Amino acid sequence: MRVLQLGPYPPPHGGVQSNLMAIRHYLRCHGAACGVINLTRHRSRNGDEVYFPKNAAETLWLIAKLPYDILHLHIGGNLTFRLLALSLLCCWMPRRKAVLTFHSGGYATSPEGRSASPRTLAGFVLRRFDRIIAVNEEIVDLFRRFGVANDRVYSIKPHAMPARITDTPLPTDLAAFFAARSPALLTVGLLEDEYDLPIQVELLGRLLRDFHQAGLAIIGSGSRESALRALIASKEYASRVLLCGDVPHSATLRSIAQCHIFLRTTLYDGDAISVREALHLGTPVIATDNGMRPQGVRLVPISNLDALEEETRRVISTGMKKNTRQQTGETNLEAVFALYSDLQR
Repeated sequence: MRVLQLGPYPPPHGGVQSNLMAIRHYLRCHGAACGVINLTRHRSRNGDEVYFPKNAAETLWLIAKLPYDILHLHIGGNLTFRLLALSLLCCWMPRRKAVLTFHSGGYATSPEGRSASPRTLAGFVLRRFDRIIAVNEEIVDLFRRFGVANDRVYSIKPHAMPARITDTPLPTDLAAFFAARSPALLTVGLLEDEYDLPIQVELLGRLLRDFHQAGLAIIGSGSRESALRALIASKEYASRVLLCGDVPHSATLRSIAQCHIFLRTTLYDGDAISVREALHLGTPVIATDNGMRPQGVRLVPISNLDALEEETRRVISTGMKKNTRQQTGETNLEAVFALYSDLQR
């Protein structure tokens, strides 16, 4: 078996990157070859079957020339014309099988997703794939509305590598934050509207009435950074909020393990890898209910500050004890491996 994955290769370490790396690790541990073509702006040296093309032409050349049997494309966000063109190329490559994983948890309910139809360009392209992996049942239904045959769509949640803490030191500002703040709240994600970060800033203000050493650290970057900084600066407790920017994955894992509560407040979301990492590390997780959170997450309604405060205080009242670490099984990876094997028959 020779699989070539196309998608984002870390850094940074987001959910799609973690899923891609987990598949690669599993395949190589089971004797299969697995290369990666990075599709982000991140550049590094080619090596160990990982390729960093400089432009679209080089990407197409690699797809055509590299000797792999299965092309597995990882897509998140919207189905842009550029991504549909790349998808069509993968599907039309001779003597290759094409697999797609669509990671966008909120696309199905977006205006574009609600207008899905077999008569669209997206519907035409998606029906060319040999297999499609959907990360939740809403995405499964989306592909059915695009006209993809039921026997080609598989519901398989993303899988991350088990979280492992290393000796990597924390950045100075994060180390100082954890030394001074209790309870220490942490969130990891993009600084975008869908992550509903202002509600976390408001939550901290309420907690500080009773927990005078509380603090909130936010790891990540995005287009809403300036607006978020302005919101934080308008608060009298601005010094209690730490905007960390992007942090190396090893230091992020240490932060998740060290914080008292991990927050995931989103307007819409997929199966967040950071949530599973926090559970694996034994950190209490409070997240908005998206219908697909793993067992052990404390759920609150979307954009409900009162419920978020109530659940946070409930965790604090228990002494902020760590949960028992969850064992990370490989059922999802086994399902992906079985899908690949079926295509080779």
